Amino acid sequence: MASMNRIGWLLVCALMVEGASDPIRDTTPPPSPKMAKPPGRVIFSDDFHAPTLASAWKADRPEVWSLRHGALKADMPDGRQQRAFLYTGSDEWTDYAVDLDVCGIRGVDKGVAVRVVEGEGGMAVDLRGSSYQDVLLQRREWPLAKAEVTNANGQWHHLRIECRGRRYRVWVNDTVVIDKEDSRKARLMGGIALAAYTGGGGECTLYYDNIVVTSLASSAQNTIEVTDGR
Repeated sequence: MASMNRIGWLLVCALMVEGASDPIRDTTPPPSPKMAKPPGRVIFSDDFHAPTLASAWKADRPEVWSLRHGALKADMPDGRQQRAFLYTGSDEWTDYAVDLDVCGIRGVDKGVAVRVVEGEGGMAVDLRGSSYQDVLLQRREWPLAKAEVTNANGQWHHLRIECRGRRYRVWVNDTVVIDKEDSRKARLMGGIALAAYTGGGGECTLYYDNIVVTSLASSAQNTIEVTDGR
């Protein structure tokens, strides 16, 4: 009887551990910043205040993305080098800027890719925390530029990426940190993709908010508009 009681107690403990919450993964982010009003004509925006994720977004792994605390949460299962992407926009977008706020909770990497055609890579901006404290501009696996940037987890950071012709400019917290021309002649059209990436550390929980895409085109380009994520 004692043996059976011990087995029952072990089963209860196992169930309790399995159902227990992760105090870091479940950390509530600070209140989101007020949505910025960048210059230019808005061709897409989303503040994630709707009860469900808008249909304009397309996820390759829907279970990763959810709306929490008035923001967009990405929570990856633990495991090294895992990725998930959330796409929006048009293959016809050309010159534009993306403004967004991001708050890392667990892990290192957080960022956005521009000029993306779903299923294919674009130009990626990766804001890396932990021991890196930098930001990368890269085309697929090829690095183009890197700059030192302090970006602690548990805090909101503002990213702005401009893609105009073959030149890319990156702001972090209102400071220009990268200004680089792509000599490899990558694609000049496409939408955007928010990224969740576990990297070598094997973990990733982060929040995005206040996505605003504005046209930088001087002609009748970027004509497809999607406002408030609808």
